[in-house]
Amino acid sequence: MNTAQKASTPPWPGQIRGTRGPPTRGRRAPPRSEDSMGDTETNRPEPHEIAFLRGGPRAAVTVAVLDLHLRGAVEAGRAGTMRTARALGAAGRPVPALTKAVHSALYRPAGLRQLMDRRGVREALDELRRELVAAGLLRGFLPGPTVSGRRLRGHLRDGAPLPASRTGLSDDEVLLAVALYGDRALTALVPRFAGEAGLVGRSGTTELELRQSWGGGDGSGLSCGTT
Repeated sequence: MNTAQKASTPPWPGQIRGTRGPPTRGRRAPPRSEDSMGDTETNRPEPHEIAFLRGGPRAAVTVAVLDLHLRGAVEAGRAGTMRTARALGAAGRPVPALTKAVHSALYRPAGLRQLMDRRGVREALDELRRELVAAGLLRGFLPGPTVSGRRLRGHLRDGAPLPASRTGLSDDEVLLAVALYGDRALTALVPRFAGEAGLVGRSGTTELELRQSWGGGDGSGLSCGTT
């Protein structure tokens, strides 16, 4: 997922509390690295936050599920479901609140729709929504990202094109690709897990769902998205 393009980070409208987020109003983030997605600025939002801006709650939960799978904590179950494989360890990358909520909610196997209905996940999504609204990246009433949120998403896509394969990618790069590109990244990078867990295919997203979403077919709807 290497990029040849040099890019500097635009000023974000606010800071997302408790996560790697955009800097406070009026400040500019440090320059973006030239080398790869893995060397991007430390101030960019987390992958699940980016996914929410692009595809809404379902996209954010999809990234959280994939995060858990890459940590070895979640695996595909029967008939398009997911289940926990082990407890979340303290070592390694920090675990976002939504990812913790998804892991806790999989106390018994569930498909994606059922998982999103579980109380802990709903509460974590509500909190994430509030943080994105407070940061000026998500509209407070009508669903969908603000102009700043769309600009952020476009900037990140410019610096991180869709990879052709998973070869050489870190876990963070895989998560960022899925956050930015939805189903296309899932099927390119983690096709087996995505299909068996019901993240794509009949149990996952469809073009019809995408057209009915808040982005009107640009991959920013309530599903994971195919753009």
